Amino acid sequence: MIRTARLRLLGASLLAASAVTPVAASARPAAAPPNIIVILADDLGYGDLGVQGGKDVRTPRIDGLARQGVRMTQFYSSAPVCGPSRAALMTGRQQNRFGFENNMGAEQRTDPTAGLPRDLPTIAERLRERGYATGMIGKWHIGFTAPNTPVARGFDYFYGFLDGAIGYIPTDTPADRFMLRGTQTVPHPAHTTDTFADEAVGFVRQNRDKPFFLYVPFNAVHAPLQSITPYLDQFRHVSDPKRRTYLAMLSAFDSAVGRIVDAVDQAGLGRDTLIVFTSDNGGPTWQTTSSNGPLNGVKALLLEGGIRVPTIVRWTGQLPAGQVSRRVGVGHDIPCMAMAVAGVPADPTLDCVNLLPDLKARRTGFSDRPLYWRSNIQGAARQGQWKWLRVANQSYLFNLATDPGERRNLAGRNPQVAQRLQQQWEAWNATLPAPRWAPLNRSAGSAEALRDLVDNYVHGRPVNPRPLLYGGGPE
Repeated sequence: MIRTARLRLLGASLLAASAVTPVAASARPAAAPPNIIVILADDLGYGDLGVQGGKDVRTPRIDGLARQGVRMTQFYSSAPVCGPSRAALMTGRQQNRFGFENNMGAEQRTDPTAGLPRDLPTIAERLRERGYATGMIGKWHIGFTAPNTPVARGFDYFYGFLDGAIGYIPTDTPADRFMLRGTQTVPHPAHTTDTFADEAVGFVRQNRDKPFFLYVPFNAVHAPLQSITPYLDQFRHVSDPKRRTYLAMLSAFDSAVGRIVDAVDQAGLGRDTLIVFTSDNGGPTWQTTSSNGPLNGVKALLLEGGIRVPTIVRWTGQLPAGQVSRRVGVGHDIPCMAMAVAGVPADPTLDCVNLLPDLKARRTGFSDRPLYWRSNIQGAARQGQWKWLRVANQSYLFNLATDPGERRNLAGRNPQVAQRLQQQWEAWNATLPAPRWAPLNRSAGSAEALRDLVDNYVHGRPVNPRPLLYGGGPE
């Protein structure tokens, strides 16, 4: 009872702290390059925002961010699970090109050599060389050993955790008792989402007079399903406790994003700050009640629901407000956008594309840029309206312009298109090394079982993805 009361008071005080507070005017030099903020959701479904069609969600702050910038409806994560997609986002290279194809396990079960290659600079390292203050707050999940942690990979400031998941409130679980500040262990906060927002707001205010790069990869809305009273009380009318908790977690995340945006605007930095909001992969609907609607499939699959993610880009005065763009983009494009605005010389070894000229010019239609994915026995290619998908020995072809839910396999009707995309994918795949470590769920099921699962999604049959996709292993 005492703990609940304390959490209620804490949550109320944190909500009150999100109100607009005047901040002293910035002394930022007029010729300074723009700040860059990347806000990354964890397991956020494509349909989990009001602006994305969510009906029972409360996401007014993220919806408002979309009205202030460009909402990209054809933006993808680089992988269907979070570690590989974060590796790509940090480097600007497709993670398969350096063997980071699978999630790492918990620290005690992970090969110490797992992580980003030391000879591949992170975006934080590139920007720090240009004089940027660099900060990261939240979930890392791409390395545990000292050479692979945020402070060793370009971040001046780090507050968060290294593993793939953590509780939102302190528990007796060892992983839920501590957080890291730099390399020092500190107590787990009362509520991670609110605390990560506190830290991000503090970083913006402390660095408002110089260019900064702030990376905020929240653990929200990843499992476990936990929230605190102020957010849970907003959804008392929801009878399903699982859905009620998820909606509360999403509301807390929305409030946290709003507080970061407010900190930028209150400091007078709206026109000096590029903000990118996206997710690391699609939602695990069966696990958290997240929604990938109107797309098909879930996290860990290369169906659209596993890899197409809600994405918003705001740069006040530079990008149109309220624009919806169907330009195709992917998570590892974010470093190229950041490098371009920061004046970092283009690196031809990277796989990313600077999407900002298209967004500035209001080029909003489908583009013909090809994208490719490999996740063990799954492979996919997208070009224009067409998407080719193969799982084990089963191939599909979808027209995403007319069938975004991937319900109609057109490979038999359009064999030339299917063959062209397959050949393009195979040529790309031939350049890739083998994964540096095996998938966590390698004993969870056969290739045929995964093929049947995807086929059930495509044909609208009942599905139970959990035993196959995670097999009792870490999610």
